[in-house]
Amino acid sequence: MSPLMLVLIIFAIMLVLMAVRVPIAAAMFVAGAVGYVMQAGWLPLSNFLNTQAFARFASYDLSVIPLFILMGNFATQGGISKALFNIASIVMGRFRGGLAMAAVLASAAFGSICGSSVATAATITSVALPEMKRHGYSGRLATGTLAAGGTLGILIPPSVPLVIYAILAEQNIAKLFAAAMVPGIIAMLGYMIAIAIYVRVVPGQAPVVDDDAPKLTLAAVLAIIPITLVFFIVFGGIYGGFFTPTEGAAVGAAATFVAALIKREMTVQKFKHCFYATAESAAMIFMIFLGADLMNSALSLTQVPAQLASVVNGWGLSPLMVVSAILLFYVVLGAVMDELSMILLTIPIFFPMIMGLDFGMSKELTAIWFGIMVLMTVGFGLLAPPVGLNVYVVNSLAKDVPISESYKGVMPFLISDTLRTLLLLFFPGISLWVLQFIK
Repeated sequence: MSPLMLVLIIFAIMLVLMAVRVPIAAAMFVAGAVGYVMQAGWLPLSNFLNTQAFARFASYDLSVIPLFILMGNFATQGGISKALFNIASIVMGRFRGGLAMAAVLASAAFGSICGSSVATAATITSVALPEMKRHGYSGRLATGTLAAGGTLGILIPPSVPLVIYAILAEQNIAKLFAAAMVPGIIAMLGYMIAIAIYVRVVPGQAPVVDDDAPKLTLAAVLAIIPITLVFFIVFGGIYGGFFTPTEGAAVGAAATFVAALIKREMTVQKFKHCFYATAESAAMIFMIFLGADLMNSALSLTQVPAQLASVVNGWGLSPLMVVSAILLFYVVLGAVMDELSMILLTIPIFFPMIMGLDFGMSKELTAIWFGIMVLMTVGFGLLAPPVGLNVYVVNSLAKDVPISESYKGVMPFLISDTLRTLLLLFFPGISLWVLQFIK
């Protein structure tokens, strides 16, 4: 059997299992095991499984993932999202579409201490959606805004998908976080501009004037000081050289817990829930790691990924054309897979290919820029139909809004995402210039 046929069989098994609703980690594990056995036999597979799980999970760098997840859970259960939305609505509430813009601002602020797109979308939705409905926002605009705002949870550091990319590509996590900051801010501003245009082009989606805009009070300002301090402690410590990203995640989790205690919203039950939710999310990610490792090992045995890289290099295509094709592939793949699975499955294949191309930058800068491009593209998949995980999460909380309306609501934001991706594709320096300030 030809190597290409083996690769097709492996992917076919994975897709069939996913189609019958087998969890993605199990689907990749089974597909990888079948491919491995077909090429090497049962004994090599047993030896691989005997050593690979420990080798993968004993990695010190992986500990940053549950720590950032715990930090986000403390923020969610500690009532921090409400304070962020309140101050954002005070700042933006007097503009047309201002509450929708406030939801985007709150999502960006919450994403800076969360690292999860779905968690950001769900948390901000629970706070912002009732207020947006009360002020006369359409279900389409409200759910579309909140789904899109949730993607800022992974675009603005800390970002769990970016940590996973850093581990797979063996890149500096702190530098990747720094490079993601400017694209994340551009994404936030792009979403706010999209809202401003949309509410003027499509009438009836938002009130013309908000007669019930809240007033700026000292209490509202004081409410966000604890979480502001957490952000500066974590990222100031990381970039000031006081601790590593992993240590920063631990400090951030502890500081966020203290901030939640100060707000007096952290109960014993919520405290337990934070650890249970963290364990569940981390276990899911680590199982996807294991399944992806086995599947990538089976694909490596076929040598098709290496041959694919040689073939692509031999075509003489411009590096930007190759990256563009990969990003389009991610958009398509996002219709059937979540962002973590896509990164774990494809980076071992695509990363060596990208490193073999000349972009006029150092290899380190190329790796960091490609990671940012991948992060933005998988975020696109969180909104685009037919899956759009963020859309499903937000729509499940807005039970009176048809999901078709929610998909219509994210269209302006998908246009903004497309324009931002093209901007950073042709002008890599926009995200990389900040690295000159990083040691």
